[in-house]
Amino acid sequence: MALDTDGGIASYEAPEKDLYEMGEIPPMGYVPKQMYAWAIRKERHGEPDTAMQLEVVDVPKLDSHEVLVLVMAAGVNYNGVWASLGKPISPFDGHQAPYHIAGSDASGIVWAVGDKVKRWKVGDEVVIHCNQDDGDDEECNGGDPMYSPSQRIWGYETPDGSFAQFTNVQAQQLMPRPKHLTWEESACYTLTLATAYRMLFGHEPHDLKPGQNVLVWGASGGLGSYAIQLINTAGANAIGVISDESKRDFVMGLGAKGVINRKDFNCWGQLPTVNTPEYAEWFKEARKFGKAIWDITGKGVNVDMVFEHPGESTFPVSTFVVKKGGMVVICAGTTGYNLTFDVRYMWMHQKRLQGSHFAHLKQASAANRLMLERRLDPCMSEVFTWKELPEAHMKMMRNEHKPGNMSVLVQAPRTGMRTLEEVLDARG
Repeated sequence: MALDTDGGIASYEAPEKDLYEMGEIPPMGYVPKQMYAWAIRKERHGEPDTAMQLEVVDVPKLDSHEVLVLVMAAGVNYNGVWASLGKPISPFDGHQAPYHIAGSDASGIVWAVGDKVKRWKVGDEVVIHCNQDDGDDEECNGGDPMYSPSQRIWGYETPDGSFAQFTNVQAQQLMPRPKHLTWEESACYTLTLATAYRMLFGHEPHDLKPGQNVLVWGASGGLGSYAIQLINTAGANAIGVISDESKRDFVMGLGAKGVINRKDFNCWGQLPTVNTPEYAEWFKEARKFGKAIWDITGKGVNVDMVFEHPGESTFPVSTFVVKKGGMVVICAGTTGYNLTFDVRYMWMHQKRLQGSHFAHLKQASAANRLMLERRLDPCMSEVFTWKELPEAHMKMMRNEHKPGNMSVLVQAPRTGMRTLEEVLDARG
C-alpha cells in the first residue's frame, strides 16, 4: 500500500463488496450497497442502551448538492440522548423515516460527490458541521441561514447522522479537517465549538468584546470548555461555574479568570413565588452568588453576558446577576425547559434574553479556523470503541462523563491515527 505523494487520492488494494466490516476500507470512491449503523426506531424509544441497536441498512443515495463521507470517528453529544429518548420531541415526528441514525459530529473522508458539488472532491479530509437548509429563501441568501424556515440539524432532525460507516451531508456542511489532530480529536469539537462561537459572537450588539466579563455555566463540559477558550482568546474574562471541586484546575487551565462552585449556594431550580418567605431566602442566596462573582470581577462589576444552557435550574440566577443592558444567551435546557425569572429585573434593567441555536457556515468556519491554527484545544476527554457507542451516551445522560468532549471510533481502528495511510496500515 502506498499513498500518492502529490496529495492526490490514496492508492491501495481492496475488494469491491456490498458490505464491509467495521474498520474495512473500500477502494477509494467505491460505494457499497449497505453499511453498519447504530439505528433508533420509534417503537424502541428509551435510554440509549436499548434505543440504539446495531443494524445493516442501505447506504444513502446522494442528491446533486450532497456529499457522501466515510466516517472515521464521530462526536458524542446530547443530540444522541434526546434522539434515543424521543424527548423533547421524537425525531420521527419530523423526518418520518423508518429509522434514525443519530450523530451530529464527525471527521472523515469525502467518498462520493453529487454532480453539482464544486468545492470538494473524493479523498478530501473533512469535519462536518450539523446545520442544513434548503438554501433557496431570503435568509439563506443575504440573511442568517439559522433563521431559515428550512433550517434543521443533521443527525437529529435528519435521519442520516454520523453513527454509521457512511453519512450523506450537504456540501456546505464540510470544512477542512485539522491535520495535526487525530481522527477522534477532529470528530469531537465542531458542534459544541460552533454553538459556543455563535452564542458569544453572533448576536450584535451584544457580541463579545475585549475586557468584558462572561459567566459560563457548566464550564468543564463540552460547551463550557470551548466558551472559556473563546472568551480568553477574545481578550475577555470568563468566570466558570462548576459542580465538582475536582474540575477547578481543569477550568482554570483553559484560561478562566475565576471559578465558582455552585454547590456552595442554594438558589437553584424554579423561582419561588415573588414576595414570599421562600423568595426572600432565594434572593439572599442569589445575592451571595453575585458576591462571589464580584470577588472575581471587582465590587459592583456584574457580568456583561451569561452563557446559559442548563436552563430550569440556573435561569432565575442568570437573569438576576447579568448587568443592566447585558445579555443572557441560551442554547439548551439540560436541567429542564420550564424557565422562571423575576421579570422586574428584566424590564427595569433592560436586559436581553437571547436564544441561540448552533451556527451557520461562516460562523462554524471562523471557529474551525481557530482550531486549524492551533489556537484552541479540542479538550477531548474520552474515546469509545464502536461497540461502546450506546454506553457513551448512557454516561452522558447520567452526567458521569469526564470534563471535555467525547468521541467514538467508527472506521478508524484505534486511537492516535492522523492519516488514511495509518488506517490502511493497521489492516495488518
